Amino acid sequence: MVFPIQPAGSAPASSAPTAPPLRVATAGEALFDLIEEPDGRLKPCAGGAVYNLTRALGLQGVGTQYLNPLSGDMLGRQLARGLHDAGVVLAAPTPVRAPSALALAALDGEGKASYSFYREGVADRQVTAAALTAACAALPELQVVATGCLALVAQDAAIYQPWLAAQRAAGRMVVVDANLRLSAVDDADADAYRANVMAALQHAHLIKVSDDDLEALAVPGTTALERAHYLQQQTQAQWLALTLGPEGAWLLQRNGQAVHAREEVPITVVDTVGAGDCFLAGLITALLAGPERGEEALALRAGGITAPTTEARLRTVLHHALASASHCVERAGCTPPRYEEVRERLALRCSTTAAGR
Repeated sequence: MVFPIQPAGSAPASSAPTAPPLRVATAGEALFDLIEEPDGRLKPCAGGAVYNLTRALGLQGVGTQYLNPLSGDMLGRQLARGLHDAGVVLAAPTPVRAPSALALAALDGEGKASYSFYREGVADRQVTAAALTAACAALPELQVVATGCLALVAQDAAIYQPWLAAQRAAGRMVVVDANLRLSAVDDADADAYRANVMAALQHAHLIKVSDDDLEALAVPGTTALERAHYLQQQTQAQWLALTLGPEGAWLLQRNGQAVHAREEVPITVVDTVGAGDCFLAGLITALLAGPERGEEALALRAGGITAPTTEARLRTVLHHALASASHCVERAGCTPPRYEEVRERLALRCSTTAAGR
């Protein structure tokens, strides 16, 4: 049974003056990671790439609505509490009877996670393209929609592909994080998964990929950067963000501008769970930052084509994204930073760089 999304109601009068306008809507998985600890025990952590992204956006002060339903079970209630505490609005505040999804996360010696998923008949998949589209239509100040990762499995193409097409046609900026999890599908379904990811990227104004994603998609090229340029040219994306783990990240603009950045001081990595999600949240936050945060406003042209920005602004955006991810990897599990924490880290980076010079 599929449960329709109910448009979010008005916020209580007491919170209305401080609640930011809902400018971003996210759609995709919300689950619990069971992370293997050194002694073999499993530590439960609220997660899922889209859920992490959503929380991270809320904590950075971006008005965000999560579009998928959550379960009424114990895990679902904890997922809902995590979003509420981050200031995120639920489009479907009434829980559903389906259970919450689970993922087993094993960490290697560098803290990098690999996953096994349990997602059949789970709560976040009890939704339709029409319900997602209707929820977005009810948000007058909505500028950005974002999805990726497990929402891009081929079995859910009928949910997310029409919704993405409708959002681009409505003039909203579409953000897609490829974030392939081939362990989530059978080997026989892997090619269909890759094809569905590529189809979703065709709707995007902003694409995020890792070097691992480019390998999984078999994008041509001898280096990750070459593959990233190639992939961007196969889509309509204005921007493509390429993450390279400890080697930093690139932000490519369609007009040929490209900037690279990496952390200039050593980072103590606890694990990388949620790092890419926090990176993308930082990227969106910085792109949306307007005069109230000392930045130029994002320019959207008719039809949803996003205008290019200056190289200096690209660099500012990328540094904010990297600082968001760095903050995450220094803590266990996905623990997104608040906006003020990111700005403090950036200020420290600037002072360290100046001292080095």
